[in-house]
Amino acid sequence: MPSDLLKIEVDQDMPASTDVVVVGGGVVGVATAYELARKGVQVVLLEKGRIADEQSSRNWGWCRKQNRDEREIPLIKYSLQRWAEISEEIGRDISFRASGITYVSDKQSDVDQWEAWNQMAKAYDMDCRMLSAREAQSMAKGTTKQWLGGATSPTDGRAEPGCAVPFLAQAARRAGVIIVQHCAVRGVELSAGRVSGVYTEKGYITCHTVVCAGGAWSSLFLRRLGVSLPQASVYSTALRTGPAPEIFTGGLSVPGVAMRRRLDGGYTLGLGGRGRLDITPQGMRYAPKFLPMMKERHGGLKIRIGKSFFEGPEAWYRQWSYDEVSPFERFRILPLRAEDSLVAEAEKVMVNTFPELKGVKIEEAWSGLIDSTPDGIPVISTVEHIPGLIISSGYSGHGFGIGLGAGRLTADLVCNDTTVVDATPFRHARLVDGSAIQRPGMM
Repeated sequence: MPSDLLKIEVDQDMPASTDVVVVGGGVVGVATAYELARKGVQVVLLEKGRIADEQSSRNWGWCRKQNRDEREIPLIKYSLQRWAEISEEIGRDISFRASGITYVSDKQSDVDQWEAWNQMAKAYDMDCRMLSAREAQSMAKGTTKQWLGGATSPTDGRAEPGCAVPFLAQAARRAGVIIVQHCAVRGVELSAGRVSGVYTEKGYITCHTVVCAGGAWSSLFLRRLGVSLPQASVYSTALRTGPAPEIFTGGLSVPGVAMRRRLDGGYTLGLGGRGRLDITPQGMRYAPKFLPMMKERHGGLKIRIGKSFFEGPEAWYRQWSYDEVSPFERFRILPLRAEDSLVAEAEKVMVNTFPELKGVKIEEAWSGLIDSTPDGIPVISTVEHIPGLIISSGYSGHGFGIGLGAGRLTADLVCNDTTVVDATPFRHARLVDGSAIQRPGMM
């Protein structure tokens, strides 16, 4: 785990029954549990490892509405509203700052793409806007290159992944959620075709609803139930610096690297569109559905066969019994090893673009596993043929920023309430009935 992940107090015992079991302790699972508790629902959240120990603590910490797929815009707008109000609501600074995010580029193709997005987004009443070359130069202070243009939003923001989700988990416990770590859910029991409970490594719990918020592990978990969730995972690399001069206060994307100012005085760096794709049994199974995305993004991916072919969330497993050790117990936490070449590349771009940061120390680097869907937006949905089963997964690298809104939407589906935004674009059926549409360029 990144070394700044906050340790929290959790529960040691779990009840024999509850209303809802949430599987997965990342930002979406925790936010869902919190919102359900606010609705008066009894919730048990079960995490095979530790809260936020995988992608929810390994992401860039960006909370943005810019350059989102159009179908995500209503949900990210609501999520940013929740980010802005949640600290006061829970009585603790969750670390969110609406300090703005800016994109600049010396590539006309980037500027054209942002222009097209901003034209589309005008219908959604947002404060995103294009930047002229002069404005881009001014907004990207400290850079040495000449920019053709850019895009910005002053109310996009940032938060610290290492503490934001743990703080929300603590608030969820105060609201009545029972959170148990190191407790894998082995499977879901059905009675008369609907959810009636879950089998865990620590025993059985009766419930009427299960929320699968397992990130990269969701497809494997659901496959045991006979539910198809086309999902492909990409290993990304991120890193953080030690204390450094404050060139900007929010987030800034330049060609080759994206950077976020941290509350500790350093920067988090990420490489957009770059990563490693492992060839795995799950990947081969769903490869035809991901061909359009692969054609668009293959240039930034290293493709290999490694240990993940035989272990981890995309390996091939037989149908394990609910009374035996499951794959989730054999491999509780994904490895953190970063791609050395990408770390070196990010550092080189940082220094070449921001001369003031020359000599700033790289304190830590890590990898994350981004769970993606064929059309690049999540599944937040009931499962038509299994009443009581809800999926909230496949966030495609957007889960941290959109997570608070996604938690509320998922909770609305659990309670069969009027949803905070239209849930139709996120329906599970679109990925299995052929109605999913890939939108190139939206990330």
